[in-house]
Parts: sequence; C-alpha cells; structure tokens
Amino acid sequence: MSKPVVLIAEELSPATVDALGPDFEVRTVDGADRGALLHALADVDAVLIRSATKLDAEAIAAAPRLQVIARAGVGLDNVDVQAATRAGVMVVNAPTANIVSAAELSVGLLLAAARNIVPANAGLKAGSWHRSRYSGVELLGKTVGIVGLGRIGALVAERLKGFGVTIVACDPYASPARAAQLGVRLVSLDDLLAQSDFITVHVPKTPETLGLIDEEALSKVKPSVRIVNTARGGIVDEAALARALAAGRVAGAAIDVFTREPTTDSPLFTFESVVVTPHLGASTDEAQEKAGIAVARSVRQAIGGDLVPDAVNVASGFIAEEVRPGIPLVEKLGRVFTALAGTVPALLDVEVRGEVTTHDVSVWRLAALKGLFTDVVEDPVTYVNAPVLAEQRGCVVRLVTDPDSGDFRSVTTLRGSLPDGTLVSVSGAVTGRRAVEKLVGIGDHDLDVPLTEHMLFLEYSDRPGVVGAVGRLLGDAGVNIGAMQVSRHEDRAVGVLNLDSAVPAALAVRLSEAIDAKSLAVVDLRD
Repeated sequence: MSKPVVLIAEELSPATVDALGPDFEVRTVDGADRGALLHALADVDAVLIRSATKLDAEAIAAAPRLQVIARAGVGLDNVDVQAATRAGVMVVNAPTANIVSAAELSVGLLLAAARNIVPANAGLKAGSWHRSRYSGVELLGKTVGIVGLGRIGALVAERLKGFGVTIVACDPYASPARAAQLGVRLVSLDDLLAQSDFITVHVPKTPETLGLIDEEALSKVKPSVRIVNTARGGIVDEAALARALAAGRVAGAAIDVFTREPTTDSPLFTFESVVVTPHLGASTDEAQEKAGIAVARSVRQAIGGDLVPDAVNVASGFIAEEVRPGIPLVEKLGRVFTALAGTVPALLDVEVRGEVTTHDVSVWRLAALKGLFTDVVEDPVTYVNAPVLAEQRGCVVRLVTDPDSGDFRSVTTLRGSLPDGTLVSVSGAVTGRRAVEKLVGIGDHDLDVPLTEHMLFLEYSDRPGVVGAVGRLLGDAGVNIGAMQVSRHEDRAVGVLNLDSAVPAALAVRLSEAIDAKSLAVVDLRD
C-alpha cells in the first residue's frame, strides 16, 4: 500500500520531518503560490502550514483525500475551520509551542518602549549621539495592565514580577485563585485602562475582542501609557492608536501584529515612540521546533484514526487511558445499531455504566456518532463531521452515565428511538486481559459475542430447523461460520453469527426468505 502523503506548505523545522517518521511520503510546495498549492493538494492526506498559506473552502475542496490540516502555531486566521469541519477534515494547531517565545517578546517590546531602545539605536548608527532625546522611564513601581490572563498573559505576569511592578489584569474567564497565585489583581477593563502605565494585550482575536482597544478605550488611559500588542492584529485599533499618539494621549507603543499582514505601510511607522516588528512572536528556533514536532505528532495520530487533543474542531478534551479502549467498541456499536435499525434514530442515548464513568467519557458520544453514520453516507465520516451529519439529519444524541453496571466492570448501550417510534438498543463491553470487544445485548436479549469483521444478525420466530437452514445455505455458498450464538426470549429468537467472509446481498435475501426472518442484517466491521 502507498504511504499517506503529507504536504509541507511552508518552511518548518527539520525536526518536523523527523517527528513524522518513515511512514509518510513528504512533499513540499510554496503555500503562498495559490496555483501551485491547489494543484499540490489534489492527492494529499495532510497539510502542514504556518501563517502564510491560506486554506479556505476552495483549497479544502481541492483536496478530496485531506484528513488533517496542521498549523505549526496558534492562530488559525488563515484556515476556514467551518469548511474543514463540513468536509470532515481535522484541524490541529500547537497551542503551547510558542507561548514562552511570545511572552518573552512581549516583555522585550515593553522594555524597548520604556527605554526608547529602537530609536536610540537607529540614531546612534546614523551618527547622532542624543542621550537626552531618548530618556525613558523605569518599570519599578509602575502598574502593568495585562489584557487576557491566559497561558501567555500568565507567563508575562510571572516574568514581570522581578521588575517590581504592580500587575492588574482583565479577563472574565480567569479565576481569582489563579490570579492571586500569580500575584495579579483582577479588575474591569475600564479600571485597567485608567490605572496602567503599561498595557500588554494577550487575548485571542474574536468578534468580541476585535477593536477592543479602540478610540473610546484610548480616551480612558494615562497620557504616559505605553501599549504592547503581540496577540493579533486588529485587537488594537491601529488608526485610533496613531491618532492618540499624535494627540499626546498615549506616550508610546510596541506592535508585533497588524490588521493586514504582511504590511510595510502604517501610520504607526511615523512615530519614533512606536516599536514595530513583523509578527515575531513565534519566531524563535525553539518555538518553531516545538510547533513542528507537536503538529507532526498530531498528524500521525489523526492519520492513524485517533482523536487528537489539539484538534480545534473536535470536542474531545482530555482522554484518559482507561477510556481509550472503549472508543473503537462504541464506534462498532454505532455501526451495528444502524444495520439493525435500517435508519438513523431521531434520539440516541449513549448509556455508559460502570467503573469507566469515573473518567470523562464524552468522547464516546463522538465515537457512537461516527459509527452511526459510517455505513449511511457516501462521504468519509470522521470525528470532525459526525456531529454535523447528526445535526443535518435531526439526530439528537445524549450521554448518560451511571456508576452501577451490573455484571460488567463497564458496559455501554446505544439506545435509540427511530422516527416511527420503534426502539432499538445494542450493548457492548471490553472484557478480559486481552481487551476483547464483545456484543453483550440486543434489546432484551443477553449475548456474549465477539465483535469481528464479518457478522450476521437474525431475528425470527423461535422454532426448530432455523439454525440448520442457515448453516446449509451459508455452507453451500462457501461462507464459513466461525461462531454462533442464539438468544431466546418468549417466542422470539436472535441469532448472531461470526463469519469468515462477507455475505453477498443475494445470499442475504435467500437466508431471510428461508427462515421467514423478522429482520436480517449483514455487518462488515472492517476499517
């Protein structure tokens, strides 16, 4: 079999390719060359990018085999995540790879703005010695306002404590306990603007934060304030900042990110009191190496069919090791459910019982959905687009947990109500030291059947001769029975057969007619 193809669209650390390993065919393309990019995407399974490559709906549509988009960094402004989700493409990034580099740059820019380092350097190199012209201010005793106390904001706070500053922060999601641990006092944005001698911005770019530091906000600051933005362009309104600088309402600024990038022309460039850098937050050898290695590992996981913790469009969260063995089981139960039901349920309960419920098992809801639609739709079903498919088809899925599991350490039941009101349920468990996946129930029938690649499910009126008739027909067709179990309840019987090969559609029809089956389902659980 050919190796999965990974396309590297921008320059990444050599450690990225090393982390991918020998299991992939690695290709390269200049992601900024649109025509070359679209052509190169035609047969790739994964693409690795930084910030210059635009993967919009058009690019995603040009990549029918694409399974994962990996951004070696944090921001995803250049990726259409919604289009990727609709196409079942996982989007991953490296959210922690550059946080130290970004925090260190923020502190560096703050110091540069405080001491006029950049214009003094430029002046001296141009032959001018102006000590008094570039007099600055100390940090000691000043108040630093941090807008956004997330991972980078917290690192900035930790690094600034050694300068003897008072730190205030505005972040509606930060807990008072965490802020106190960092030596930070939480305040409102208005209070932060009014109190701070330095303001540094560390929030994501969202509709709520776009233009957060605008004309109105800048009217509330001290005239001696210096503003640092290493987060995302547009959070600080650049035009409003330029007007405030020109009017003397802001003393200085340090800007690493811009509304439009790349940019070589901005009203901010005319001010000596403004330090500008070309989006260098993640531009360190260490950050690039960490980001490349992180996304390479994510690509390996995604191509291998695993859930990826850093996937931004999969609501999986942390997956405990005790939970992982149940993921493929629940996916198979979803496929069995659909085969038995013959349709998608209007309401599906994923009931998880037993010891495993001490962990977060919400990922099993995704696994159930993936299995539910795998044999229903023509397009590939992934952990990414399965919830979208459910929403489109009006299928509501609920997760129910209970620590009491009866005879099993843990057992999972998919219990669904079909559009016509019919109830269908299948139950399974992972058992024994070898973690064997078993089907342990269909409706009110108890079973103990391994889940294998080829399975046949029969429901019929309990009477003599049925098992013999099924065996003869399968034998005449050359289909060997590996194992069979029959469960009887009142006058109904359910038979489950493990087979060595698939049952052709014509044979399934003959089997159903021969035993006058109430229902018959052929299930192929091969990947």
